[in-house]
Amino acid sequence: MTTPHPRRSLGVIGGLGALASADVFFKLIQSTPASTDAEHLDIVFEQHPFSQAGQTTAATTERKLYIFDLIRDFQRRGIGEVVLPCFLSHTFIDELTANSPLPIIDMMAGLRSHVRRKFPAARRIGVLASDTTRNKRLFERHFNAPEFDIVHPRVDDIDRVTEAVYAPDGIKSGNLRGRPITLLREACADLVDQCVDLILPGLTEIALVLNELGPLGVPIVDSNLAYAQYVVSWQHDAPGKLFKVGVVGGVGPAATVDFMQKIVRNTPATRDQDHIKLLVEQNPQIPDRTENLIGEGPDPTISLYATCRKLEAGDADIIAIPCNTAHAYVERVQPYLGIPIVNMLTVTAEQIRSTFPDLRKVGLLATSGTVASGVYRKALEAAGLEQVVPSTERQAGVMNAIYGPQGVKAGFTTGACVDDLMVAVDELAASGVEVVILGCTELPLLLPQATVNTSEGRAVTLIDPTDVLARHCVARALAHPVPSHSNASLQTT
Repeated sequence: MTTPHPRRSLGVIGGLGALASADVFFKLIQSTPASTDAEHLDIVFEQHPFSQAGQTTAATTERKLYIFDLIRDFQRRGIGEVVLPCFLSHTFIDELTANSPLPIIDMMAGLRSHVRRKFPAARRIGVLASDTTRNKRLFERHFNAPEFDIVHPRVDDIDRVTEAVYAPDGIKSGNLRGRPITLLREACADLVDQCVDLILPGLTEIALVLNELGPLGVPIVDSNLAYAQYVVSWQHDAPGKLFKVGVVGGVGPAATVDFMQKIVRNTPATRDQDHIKLLVEQNPQIPDRTENLIGEGPDPTISLYATCRKLEAGDADIIAIPCNTAHAYVERVQPYLGIPIVNMLTVTAEQIRSTFPDLRKVGLLATSGTVASGVYRKALEAAGLEQVVPSTERQAGVMNAIYGPQGVKAGFTTGACVDDLMVAVDELAASGVEVVILGCTELPLLLPQATVNTSEGRAVTLIDPTDVLARHCVARALAHPVPSHSNASLQTT
């Protein structure tokens, strides 16, 4: 058994069985190899008496949400690992680990490790579990055949194990003698008659009365102590989690929806669960980027930074900003973030360079703020490409297509706004441009096709940076290993 790292912290979820949870807490302290108080684990024991009785769907749902809320509270308080001393809750452990921000130390893995280490010859395992846990085959799933054979007491007129714990005069009510002990002894005798090698309690309350059961003819495990010892010796890598893409939304709102559709469209999925996790902070109140860059509008830096920080706090792995003009502020905020902003302009320039290796000139249709900031020019020059922009007159038409009373930000996607863009495309094509970047995220809503023909019949390829960004984010997510929620990788020393 290893000495725990001094900064290791545990959160114990109590309340699912008040007496038994306290017993596990005590045995955690008892199992810690410490010679002074300062060497003990940092443990937070949180218990709110669980109100829903019974095993109904409503009770199970409340149990799940109770546990999840406590885990989130542990995370906010800086706790590193979760101790869940409840067998019934481990019947839905996969649901919890799939959504938990903290690693949950698997009680069933601890018991399996204990049995293998302490009773290597044991094959027939007698289990004292509630009817619900037995029906969900919790032990059968974790003590897999052919290594183990799980045996339950035979049920006749009553389920003795469930009755001993859950009856009004059962162990949960604090009655640790009398009828509950008689019922448990009868259940153990039935297991011995079925030739089990050892008995494994599947209710944390049974550990409270082990001394009252007396000799049984086969060993009986203190499940709470075995779990506590496993927790103390448990080691793990950083908890695996699904890759999450954070999206700075609202710049503009329609472009955000368009970007999300492109994420979905570019994801190879055959079911809902194959798609990528997205966290979108839709914040249309971020000040207009163009007004700030070419006029006297308010600075959007703080709003952009605050939005990125919300995404970072929401466990996003990368940040995507489906707004070209906003990239003029990326260099300001990136040094203060712990996760990367994917630069849409850079990945677009790299995509053009790899797709058109002989290309030299690239046209740009964008807001005047984006053009003035020089962010695309820098990204294109870094890829060995030359930026070509419309004349002053045609640029005014581009701005009208975006911001005008019949422009795309006003909700129009046909008519004069499209005509204004095509006039600008004609001018760029006349100067020898064959590839044009739609450098405002609303422009693909006006020109959704991959190529257009100019008035003189020239074919021009249109590059949609939001689609390039979406593909890049999908590739990043798919390259990230998908975590297993079985806890199979957890090890003890």
